[in-house]
Amino acid sequence: MKLRFKHQQYQSDAASAVVRCFEGQNKGFRKEVSGRTGFLTHEIFSNKKLEIADSDILKNVQTLQKEQGLKVVDKLDGLNFTVEMETGTGKTYVYTKTMYELNKHYGWNKFIIMAPSVAIREGVHKSLEITAEHFQEIYGKKIRFSIYNTKNKSNLINIKSFADTSNIEVIIMNYQAFATTSQESRKIYQKLDTLQSEKPIDIIKRARPILIIDEPQRFGEKAEKIFTDREFDQLFTLRYSATHRRDFNKIYRLDAIDAYNQKLVKKISVKGIEVVGNSGTNSYLFLDRIRISANKYPLAYLELEVRQVTGIAKKIRQVKEKDDLFVLSNELKQYKGFIAKEINGLTNTVAFTNGVELSVGQTIGHVDEEHVRRIQIRETIKSHIEKERIMFSKGIKVLSLFFIDEVVKYRDYSASDQKGAYAKAFEEEYQQAISELNLFEEDYNKYLAKHKVVDIHKGYFSIDKKGNFVDSKEKRGEGGSDDESAYDLIMKNKEKLLGLSEPTRFIFSHSALREGWDNPNIFQICTLKHSQSTISKRQEIGRGLRICVNSNNGDRMDTSALEGEFFDVNKLTVVASESYDSFARALQNEIVESLSERPVKLTIDVLRNHLLNNDKGEKFVFDNQTSMDLIFDLKTKGYLNESYQITDVLIKDIADKKYKAPEKLKGFETQVSDLLNNIYRTANFKASEDDYKNNVTADVLRPNENFAKKEFQDLWKKIKVKTVYEVDFDSDELIRKSAESGTLLCFFNIINGIGYN
Repeated sequence: MKLRFKHQQYQSDAASAVVRCFEGQNKGFRKEVSGRTGFLTHEIFSNKKLEIADSDILKNVQTLQKEQGLKVVDKLDGLNFTVEMETGTGKTYVYTKTMYELNKHYGWNKFIIMAPSVAIREGVHKSLEITAEHFQEIYGKKIRFSIYNTKNKSNLINIKSFADTSNIEVIIMNYQAFATTSQESRKIYQKLDTLQSEKPIDIIKRARPILIIDEPQRFGEKAEKIFTDREFDQLFTLRYSATHRRDFNKIYRLDAIDAYNQKLVKKISVKGIEVVGNSGTNSYLFLDRIRISANKYPLAYLELEVRQVTGIAKKIRQVKEKDDLFVLSNELKQYKGFIAKEINGLTNTVAFTNGVELSVGQTIGHVDEEHVRRIQIRETIKSHIEKERIMFSKGIKVLSLFFIDEVVKYRDYSASDQKGAYAKAFEEEYQQAISELNLFEEDYNKYLAKHKVVDIHKGYFSIDKKGNFVDSKEKRGEGGSDDESAYDLIMKNKEKLLGLSEPTRFIFSHSALREGWDNPNIFQICTLKHSQSTISKRQEIGRGLRICVNSNNGDRMDTSALEGEFFDVNKLTVVASESYDSFARALQNEIVESLSERPVKLTIDVLRNHLLNNDKGEKFVFDNQTSMDLIFDLKTKGYLNESYQITDVLIKDIADKKYKAPEKLKGFETQVSDLLNNIYRTANFKASEDDYKNNVTADVLRPNENFAKKEFQDLWKKIKVKTVYEVDFDSDELIRKSAESGTLLCFFNIINGIGYN
């Protein structure tokens, strides 16, 4: 199975934004003859110098910023250009497309991609590999790309030819390869025999490359100084990330809100496993879920300690109102007074007569960390199976990713079976989960039974010289992981993992996998580790935000493929080791901080200089007066509240096509509506939803996906009409005919509305 790519307008827009910065530049490249060797002439190809003035580039940048409602700069912050793209929207694809477009429009063909770590470098290399055929179909040529690695002679040969051909040439570098104190990193400034006594840095400089920085916020001040001091003699610098620390001449923005609203990433749902205090008791309890059944009392599924012949063990029990946990635990003293007073399906809570109240996902009492992790594993497996049952019929492979902080917790070489605590807990909980399933899907049952439990989970970690898994080496400060072997296996098997024939469905990885790798079919992420303030929530979820693909042919399951059920399919469940409120608040704050340029209310500053383009090619730029006019018009119509935030009334009127823009904006009604909608969405954006809000399950019939189909609706219209069947008969005649034909048969016919003979 190969991943398939198709045209995405936002990706073309991002590439076009870079191209438009240099409108006025003539197309071409520079060729020099550096000398002769016998009958051979040594030619050097380099990017043609910028012919347009900085003032012209500034005007181009300002136009782009006005069109997109970005902050308009007064002067250029050097020849640095920022492209903001939310994680999972394909920034590597975008800057690859941008290289082709710059070559097409201006002839530029020498590029360096700078990555902050080996992991990201390998991810870039893999992306260039799998998109090569796709871009060749579009542009009729391929990029020649190689990794800068002085240990590898073939890679050095590629560096030698970097400036010696007219091809589109790309060198992929990671920071540690040239800017640390190691002997290898210093080779970039040394004459090497493999390069015929040339320095790698001189070869790179003479090509006058365009520098592309992937995740620039990951580089420290030392690295940033190298870039801004133009160490590579670069023509200009492009910066791509979702979370820039500093914006240099921002020319394109596709942030978290844009990505969500345009349905370019998955929806985020959070299962928070929260340990809450419970003074005065060591009674362990975990509220797993609540089930509401038709015409029956609600049931709570509670995990508690139960006395057994072999000792005390934690078991999940069905609990209804008035049930006594003292009895259900086989008379363990700590559960005295725990009588279920109320099971509330609306609030997802269970209240006991002793005043203790528990919400779904909460655990109280004496519980060690290992058991909390087991609960997380159990909840991840549960979410996985619930998703997988739906996705299997659609031909979509479901993957779950566990982050751990120590390999020994998964692979313990001191144990006889080499299984760590998490591997053992996973296998036990998985076996328990599938044993409880009451499934009628024959094909899915066969799929579950096809592979042994030991084959469905794998660990992806660094590998030492003996072939054993070890913790990834993580350098502090500049860069990050420098372990060459840490990601080989998972990087090279990305497509294989997406196939239903590959048994692996659950991946355990060291925390370093947060960077440099993602897979579109990650639907569950579980962090089996302490929450660290240095690790952002956006980093944790970033590995699973991409839109999923069909496992049969690699097609993206986007809005064109899924129509009205996009977020039903594309939903990422995060099983967190903290409450939903805590996780969601941190994630919301991170995203809001990154959206500082996006307004949440309508002011003159927001509108002034904003450029509107309509379908006729006409332009409208807001000035102070037209900005005030629009705000006043909206305010008098009740479309703005006291804080000048857009109200629900306006959004409804826009949707119902009742809103009318002021006369001066005639012809730009659609663009004005889009602008107002964007401001409203920013102010009302929620980064995630509480998965446990939907945890209440009901044993009632619900329509499936066939209900909305035209064929069923046509049938339903015919059979849904309520029908009354009336029978009027004479009593004497009924007695006589009953005697003649047999009473039982007669009444059977009456009941079934058949009539009499």
